[in-house]
Amino acid sequence: MKQLKTIRLLQNKISFLLDVKASKKLTFISIMTLAVFFFSASFGDSFINPLTVIQTLFGKGSEFDQLIIVDFRMPRIFLAAFAGMALAVAGAILQGIIKNPLASPDIIGISAGGGAAVVGFLALFSDSNHSLTVSIEWLPLAGFIGATFVGVIVYIFAWKDGVTPTRLVLIGIGVSAFMQAITTMLMIIGPIYQASEANKWITGSVKSADWDQIQIIVPVIIVLLLITFFITRQLNVQELGDDTAASLGQSVQKTRLFLLLLSSSLVASAICFAGAIGFVGLMAPHIARRIVGPSYGVLIPTSAAIGALLVMVADIIGRTAFSPLEVPAGVFTAAIGAPYFIYLLFRNPRK
Repeated sequence: MKQLKTIRLLQNKISFLLDVKASKKLTFISIMTLAVFFFSASFGDSFINPLTVIQTLFGKGSEFDQLIIVDFRMPRIFLAAFAGMALAVAGAILQGIIKNPLASPDIIGISAGGGAAVVGFLALFSDSNHSLTVSIEWLPLAGFIGATFVGVIVYIFAWKDGVTPTRLVLIGIGVSAFMQAITTMLMIIGPIYQASEANKWITGSVKSADWDQIQIIVPVIIVLLLITFFITRQLNVQELGDDTAASLGQSVQKTRLFLLLLSSSLVASAICFAGAIGFVGLMAPHIARRIVGPSYGVLIPTSAAIGALLVMVADIIGRTAFSPLEVPAGVFTAAIGAPYFIYLLFRNPRK
């Protein structure tokens, strides 16, 4: 039986129920994620003692430690954490809209849209000397536009007197396959350097992160996550079905469109710098649901913490497992996520 506690804020103007047991689990997962956040700064070409990492972060380390930890390692850790949170929460939103644990940004084509836009950007703005005619700094914007555009297109194509979850996922799968075909074609007909550069981005990597990128991505993702947290009631209502949601006063189609755009924006914000890191949006919400239950009030923050944990751990493995070579984090999330997806298919054959 759930142990619930009523929390009241602003002189009883705002109140909500708190699942005490689920909150304790969320706290534990958050502490674990925070520990990995700091501990991962120890790993790289050379191992640095965790105590030295903490001292350096508080401004007491040597100039060399400051350079390695603060300038080189912390930006990629921040990018891994926030990209993981964004992808995980985007997946949780989609699973709420579609009412299916197999739904994710990878499945309905949002990530593929970002990938196609990036490869198209490299093809369009490359000259005969195999160099870009515009700044590479515009590349993340191309990924953002591509992911958001595909999210809108999927919704438009799925509309038929409203949007049903089944049509949304089927149209999404079709659009995803089309975007992947475009991406493959552009990589084949383009120069070798373009295919190599595009492949790194499509796989998903946080290796090239810097503080300029962090200053852009962190505020955007924080705002989107806060918006998601404050509309968790709408997600809970969506999962009850269209008829029940409408009877409770929700404008089902408008809410569904807003949630889809919110999910697309989260994905676009993550992949514009980290690339299309796969399966995080599938695994993190599903793992969170098994730990804390289906209520989105606690499911959203738990998914965010697990998503950050997954990408940070994948990045640690990528930095250390095949040293001195670095393997993109997306390789390891896919290596775990693909078997996990197959497991879910067998476990939920009717979904």
